[in-house]
Amino acid sequence: MRLINQTKKTVLSENVSIASTFWQRIKGLLGKRFLLPGQSIVLDPCNSVHTFFMRFPIDVLFLDKDYKVLKAIPKLEPNRITRIYWYSNRVVELPAGRLNFTSTQAGDQLQLLE
Repeated sequence: MRLINQTKKTVLSENVSIASTFWQRIKGLLGKRFLLPGQSIVLDPCNSVHTFFMRFPIDVLFLDKDYKVLKAIPKLEPNRITRIYWYSNRVVELPAGRLNFTSTQAGDQLQLLE
């Protein structure tokens, strides 16, 4: 699957993994050494994340039910936690730097393509 920023006409990720079960969301990126360019994970449902026990920073997007970006957090370092975004339905975790490279920000409309 691909994740596209329709607003900016950019590709955020070419290889999207979906974590939709409780255990998939709990595991998330734990145990990974890094995210390859073009990789991402969508945690669905989700409204807060942490980077405890992670080895690398990530970019984080909080999305509403229609894939509109509510909050963009670039380069969330290891051993941090975000606040709860009550209106967020899902979270996208990307390699650090991807938000800056694609100019993705709050208000952008995303689309997940098969």
